[in-house]
Amino acid sequence: MIRLCVNCLLPSSKPDLYFDEEGVCTACTAYFDRPNIDWDKRRAELLKILETYRRSDGYWDCLIGVSGGKDSTFQVIKMLEFGMNPLCVTATTCDESELGRKNIENLKNLGVDHLQVSPNPLVRRKLNRLCLNEVGDIQWPEHVGIFTIPFKVASQYEVGLIIYGENPQNEFGGPDLAAKANVMDRRWMEEFGGLLGLRVSDLSETYKIPKKNLVPYEYPTLDELSKSRVSAIFLGQFLPWDGFENYKCASDSGFLPYSADIEGSIGNYENLDNYQQGIHDYFKYLKFGFGRATDIASLHIRRGRMTRDEGLRLVRERDGRFPWSYLGKTLEQILKPLEMSVDDFVAVCDRFTNRELFASDLEGNLIKDENGNLQKRKDWLA
Repeated sequence: MIRLCVNCLLPSSKPDLYFDEEGVCTACTAYFDRPNIDWDKRRAELLKILETYRRSDGYWDCLIGVSGGKDSTFQVIKMLEFGMNPLCVTATTCDESELGRKNIENLKNLGVDHLQVSPNPLVRRKLNRLCLNEVGDIQWPEHVGIFTIPFKVASQYEVGLIIYGENPQNEFGGPDLAAKANVMDRRWMEEFGGLLGLRVSDLSETYKIPKKNLVPYEYPTLDELSKSRVSAIFLGQFLPWDGFENYKCASDSGFLPYSADIEGSIGNYENLDNYQQGIHDYFKYLKFGFGRATDIASLHIRRGRMTRDEGLRLVRERDGRFPWSYLGKTLEQILKPLEMSVDDFVAVCDRFTNRELFASDLEGNLIKDENGNLQKRKDWLA
């Protein structure tokens, strides 16, 4: 039986999410603990860290991985406010949106040096299809690259500090020790960095992809990191993190939202850079019974911007809709570079659908409406 947090809408089917005796999830308890945090002290700790890495020779003194989204734009704004000289690094995606590119250009015009790393697109398309089939994540190469490429670049250019955004285990719920972590290291990346049990070594050993094509996805060795002494921190552990407030800050500096609410979500200001995002969010729904609308509604509920009933209504309307399009691009167009048809895609979806969560007929076929939307076995959002 799936239970929902009594405060927000996160379900017990979410990996690494725990509930206390009152039925409150760890994401909510972490947020409720914020008033007990001495944020002035945290800010002072941050400034001390920045001062440790600040260069007097005019060289880059920190690195920020940037997608052009609201959060990475906010991170750049904050580092500039603190007088840092950041090198911004974008690990490109396989199906970048026009709006995503505009927001990257806007971020560059804030006054920063920017480096773009573009892994071999032919290999990346192969990986996108392979990872969709094997672990149900079309964006596996992107999610791994978010962690590996900034570390590689920082090590190569001898930039000692990497600035990441929020700690997802704190913001969205996870083990207590991981949720309190200020530092992002190899161990954190291997456990929470989106590998989904698929190691980079598997790609060469099992799937015969040449190692020379996997360099962008390999995390630097311990020897390489110790020589360069690269460290990474979560900015959200030092400053009160709020994605919506980050959006308003980024918007004041030229960040552009989408023209309508994002498919399968709530709001028009996040996940704008990649047309494949809708597929990624849909597979989360297939595996765990909740999608991006649940995530965003829960964030708003915790912060008092939305009642739980309002969030529940929006989640019922928007979560888990079959991704016929994303940011105005059709599913057929998104699948074409992967040489997949919609029927191929549906077959993969059905393989990854959690039969404990979604209803089947007497012959074992998943029950879907005319638009391909699944029916949950029980109305566990009631």
